Amino acid sequence: MGSAAELAAAAFMMLGFPALMLAALVPSVPAFAAAAAVTYLADHYLHRKGSYLVNRLSKVRAGLSIRFLIRQLLLILLLARLGLADDLIYYGAIACFIAFYGLQAPHGALVTLIRNRRRMPVATRNVDLASRIRIPDAPPRGLLHRSAEKMLHLDLAAVAGILVAAAVESAVVGFIGIGITVALGCLYVLALVPYVRSGKVPPNAEKVLAAVDDWLHEYRPETVLYFSGSKDSAYQVNMWLETMEQLDSKPLIILRERVILNNLAPTTVPVICVPGGVHLMNLDLSNVRVALYAANVGKNIHLLRVPTMKHVFIGHGDSDKLASVNPYSKVYDEVWTAGRAGRDRYAIADVGVRDEDIVEVGRPQLAPIQTWQGVPDGRVPTVLYAPTWEGWDGNPGNTSIVLAGENIVKKLVKADPPVRVLYKPHPFTGTVSKEAGAAHRRITALVEKAAAERTTDPRFTADTAAQAAAKAELARIEARLAELSGKSKGGKAGNAGDEAEATRDGLVDLAKHEEIARLRAEWNDAYWRSFPGHEHRVITGAEPRLYDCFNVSDAMVSDISSVVSDFIASGKPYAVTDSAELGVEEFKRQNTAVRAATILSNSAAELGELLDAVRDPSADPLAEDRQELKRYLLGPDEPTSIEQFNTAVANLAIKAETRNVGQESRTAVVPEQRVSVAEDDVTA
Repeated sequence: MGSAAELAAAAFMMLGFPALMLAALVPSVPAFAAAAAVTYLADHYLHRKGSYLVNRLSKVRAGLSIRFLIRQLLLILLLARLGLADDLIYYGAIACFIAFYGLQAPHGALVTLIRNRRRMPVATRNVDLASRIRIPDAPPRGLLHRSAEKMLHLDLAAVAGILVAAAVESAVVGFIGIGITVALGCLYVLALVPYVRSGKVPPNAEKVLAAVDDWLHEYRPETVLYFSGSKDSAYQVNMWLETMEQLDSKPLIILRERVILNNLAPTTVPVICVPGGVHLMNLDLSNVRVALYAANVGKNIHLLRVPTMKHVFIGHGDSDKLASVNPYSKVYDEVWTAGRAGRDRYAIADVGVRDEDIVEVGRPQLAPIQTWQGVPDGRVPTVLYAPTWEGWDGNPGNTSIVLAGENIVKKLVKADPPVRVLYKPHPFTGTVSKEAGAAHRRITALVEKAAAERTTDPRFTADTAAQAAAKAELARIEARLAELSGKSKGGKAGNAGDEAEATRDGLVDLAKHEEIARLRAEWNDAYWRSFPGHEHRVITGAEPRLYDCFNVSDAMVSDISSVVSDFIASGKPYAVTDSAELGVEEFKRQNTAVRAATILSNSAAELGELLDAVRDPSADPLAEDRQELKRYLLGPDEPTSIEQFNTAVANLAIKAETRNVGQESRTAVVPEQRVSVAEDDVTA
């Protein structure tokens, strides 16, 4: 359940149906009406919230249609128990519900047909297809959004009318309600019919793919970022968008899942989403020379098979986790790492990746991370706790959240002199391990309780006027961002069309894109000013971003993950938890990124060393080690990482072109040799 309100609604709905049966058996019209109202309202609320419960009920044969049917059958039972089984209203109710369910089939068929016919074989952003093919407007959102729920709720008129008729013993009102329900059902079905006509649907797959190929031939992309994954992995491609925008060559992003496209951050780079492997393999990518891969997934094979381009694994972070030296990396022509550490990591792992195929390019994404200048006078130091998630294998060393998380947070919130705690968990936390999910909830409660206690602590004062002004600024910025992104005040998309319409109208407005980027920077600044600088905070969701949390923090506690490697770019003190209890020396030996860290045991007893370094940087024993480690992990500051990245792209493109030219030469020579051999055979 997402909230206490959802839990209450679920309880009311589940108790409402037994109450309906009891009211029908008694029989009691008022009690039945009250129980029916509760079930209607609770069901509607849970659907509007997208509750987990309503999604699971269909798995146990208690889906939406069944719940409505049960309510209608119980209404028939009520009429029978009232002695109305021989009355006209009884037969009218039965006929009404049979007809009503008869309308569900054409309604469901039309909705499915419209959605399927408007689903594009290739969905795009920043690709001009509108000038090549005609893509009609989407049907009004009200017709298709939660259509089954809307159709079923049309029975309200009949149910209400029949109940009134039973109460006043007059069939007239009942038949009026029946007529309204049947009429509205017919009108809903008829309203959908025009949208299955050929003029209301996009062209077929063949024409769409031809239009995409025509655009590719005109645009001639040179460097592709390829990505496949689940909804929750969208951050792995989003982290590369800004880098792709800064490429010297023509960039293109290829996605394999629609859900990733829907969760893609705004970008000026052309994006093509190709769910079908056959469609992808038939696209004209003959001008592409470099393909970049942010994740090791099975669908990579659909592009890896193309020999005319060079393939590079760039990953989605740099850490000492086993995923950073995956043997699958052998399939790529090159593997790009941030610094020397990545190269050494592959050499030590000995998984078949050759040293000459590794290129150090830095981490272009780390440019926004600010270097540390110490804690300003009068400000409470901020410590960021950013644990990674539990992983798939149950290894206790994956995350500190289960064994050490509460100890870390308790010591931080009780620190004297005080510090502020920012808790930003990994978005996957709790998806595999129930223990991790439970620990996350306990840590959240600890932070929120400590924040509430600090509001009454006389040592801390807040500038309420400045915070109110910042909150007003936040509201203004959010309203403007919602306006620019076409969303209503409540955060829901308005009549945003569908996939086909988004593909047609998905050309980026550069002025709007730049304004959104500026507003997001302003939002981040206003966010941190909207609450006191001493207030503990739990930070989840996409905003504020992890790097924004880095910049307002003076130190960090984390686990073995790319978060640690990225934080090292700031030069700030950090601590890493040895959750698997390997021991300090062994932990440092196995994990390069912790060699300049304060190593914590699961008790977090060593946390004082980190806090001492924050409070007195001049006495920080690890400061020089962090600078040396930064160069080792992330490469030199000059040339900049984006310059190194562009150089690597250009060099690999030359290799790809050289290979292709050589292949063409060999292909041209072979036929001549065959002709020569054939002539010799004839002479002989």
